Amino acid sequence: MDISYVVLLFVIGFISSFLSGMLGIGGAIVKYPMLLMIPPVFGFQTLTAHEVSGISALDVLFVSIAGVIGFRKGSYLNKSLITVMGITVLIGTFIGSFGSEYFTEAQINIVYGILALLAAVMMFIPKKKIDDIPLEEVTYNKPLAGILAFMVGIGSGIVGAGGGFLLIPIMLLVLRIPTRMTIASSLAITFISSIAGSIGKISTGQVEYVTAVIVIIAGLIAAPIGAKISKKMNTKILQGILMVLILGTTIKLWMDIL
Repeated sequence: MDISYVVLLFVIGFISSFLSGMLGIGGAIVKYPMLLMIPPVFGFQTLTAHEVSGISALDVLFVSIAGVIGFRKGSYLNKSLITVMGITVLIGTFIGSFGSEYFTEAQINIVYGILALLAAVMMFIPKKKIDDIPLEEVTYNKPLAGILAFMVGIGSGIVGAGGGFLLIPIMLLVLRIPTRMTIASSLAITFISSIAGSIGKISTGQVEYVTAVIVIIAGLIAAPIGAKISKKMNTKILQGILMVLILGTTIKLWMDIL
């Protein structure tokens, strides 16, 4: 493998995983289009949608747990929320990841585009004031949380994402979870989801291992840095960055699909 290609993959992995740790997303919302679109721009081999989804699934597994470690201190990890949404998203992701081998390249990209579009729409819906709620007093609708996580799991399993880019707007807008708790808990739920996604992608032969290792190493370095910075940033700024990130990715992907 060409050294310049290794460097490019490392940079892609570092940037996307830094954002993952900072914003609570698994990183696939950025990593998927970057791995799909950037290498050909520099004259390198184009990765297939199946390969990118497989790499993303395995990468999210490691990067999300690295991000969780960055939030392990404090009361940001809501154990009840993680348990309820983690179990149902795990089941959904198993279904999606094993079924993904029957999807064409174009169909996988369309599924990703639909998920990203949904996330973008939800991020722009005005949210009620939630960050003043004391963390120990946070409550939510458990059946609704479970159902929504299951649906996210199916879609994210198909594209190899942990689902954090959809879980976050759902937790903020629908379940009304404070921003910092949402970011930390989303990383933990994404980790659980990525276990199923990785098993499905590996067992169906959709992982390009050398590329995955490079991206994962970069992610393990970057994600904790992003998580550390996140705890010091204004929550409005974090939400704004996430909105711009999801919207930009969605527009670019649909331009390529259409």
